Amino acid sequence: MNASESSPRLEPKKEGSFRVVKSEPLTRICTILLEAAGASNNEAQAVAEGCVNANLVGHDSHGVIAIPYYIDCIKAGKIIPGAKWTIVEQSPTTAVIDGGWGFGFDVSARAMALTIKKAKAANVAACTVFRQGHVGRLGMYPLMAARAGMIGFAAADSGRSPYVAPFGGREARLGTNPISIAVPSDLEAPFLLDMATSAVAAGKINLAAKRLEDIPKGWIIDADGRPTTDPRDYINGGALLPLGGTEGYKGSGLAAMVEVLCRLLTGPDFEVAPSSRENFSCLFAAVNVAAFRPLRQFKEEVADFARYLKSTPLSEGSSGVFHPGELGHLHERERRANGISVDNATWEKLRALANDYGLSLELDRLLRGGGDA
Repeated sequence: MNASESSPRLEPKKEGSFRVVKSEPLTRICTILLEAAGASNNEAQAVAEGCVNANLVGHDSHGVIAIPYYIDCIKAGKIIPGAKWTIVEQSPTTAVIDGGWGFGFDVSARAMALTIKKAKAANVAACTVFRQGHVGRLGMYPLMAARAGMIGFAAADSGRSPYVAPFGGREARLGTNPISIAVPSDLEAPFLLDMATSAVAAGKINLAAKRLEDIPKGWIIDADGRPTTDPRDYINGGALLPLGGTEGYKGSGLAAMVEVLCRLLTGPDFEVAPSSRENFSCLFAAVNVAAFRPLRQFKEEVADFARYLKSTPLSEGSSGVFHPGELGHLHERERRANGISVDNATWEKLRALANDYGLSLELDRLLRGGGDA
C-alpha cells in the first residue's frame, strides 16, 4: 500500500447526496487528473476550466461529471493528447480545421480564436471543425467573440450517436445539437443564448439518473415511444424529445439544420466512422459589430433592450424575467461564493482516479486550500 492509499481521506463539506467544493481547488484537482491521464498542461487546464465554469453557471451536465468520461476517452484512444491541429483549407474569411481527435475544448477555442482574427480583418468570418472530442459547454466559444466586440455564433453536432427522436418518431436520429450566440453589451451579465435543440441536454438525463431523481414529462420517451419521467428509460433504449413540446417540429427542424451545418458542411462522410470515436464537429462564426454600428453605442443599446425586457409586469407564478445569460451569471456569483455541489457518485470517481494515479495526497492538500489551488 502506497502513502496516498494509507493517508486519511479528507472530504469536502457533505450535504446530503452532494459534496461542496470551491471552484479553484476543484479546477486544480481536475487539471492534475487530466495531466496524469496524459493531457498536456494547456489541454488539461482548458478542459478543467471549461468543466468547472459550466458548473459555475449552472450547466452541471457539462461540468466535472464529465472528467471521468474524458479520461476514459484518453485511455480508449478516442481523444489523443497533443493531437495536431491542422488548417485543411482557408480563405481570408473562412477556414476548415482538422482537430486530429484532440480535446474539443482546446481545438474549438483555437478555431474560434482564428475566426475572431479573420473577422477583425474582414468583419465577418466562419470556421468549421471536424475530428475533435467533446467540446463541453458551447457558450464559452461565442463569449470569446463577444469579449472582442463581436457577435459570436457556434453550433455543434453531438457526435456519431443519435440521442433525439425526430418529431413524431420514436427512435433517435438526431443529436442534441446545441446553438449558442453571444452579443457584446454593457450589462454586468453576458447577453448569451446557449441552448440544445432537444427538450433538454442528454447530460441532464444522465445526471438525474445518477441522483435518482425523476425528470419532467416531455423530456424523453421510452423504447416504445411512450412519455416517461424515469431517466433510466432513456438509458434503456429511449430517446430525447425535440425542443418545442407539441410544436416539436421546430426543435426537430433546428436540429436537422445543425446536422447539415456541422456534420455535412465540415466534410467527413455522413455514415458512422469505422473507429469508435465520436466526431463532435462544429461551425463557428464572428461578426464585427463596428463594421455596422459604433461598438460603444451598440453595447449601450443592447443593455437598454435587456432592461426593457425585464421591465415587463410579471405573469402569475413568475419569479422574474431574465435576459439571455442572466441566470447563468446569477448562478456563477452564488457558486463562486459558496462552492460547487458535486454529486457523491462523481466525487467518488474523482477520488478513485486520484488514488489510481497516486494523487490522493495532492487532492487532500488542494482541498485544504494549500499550494497552487
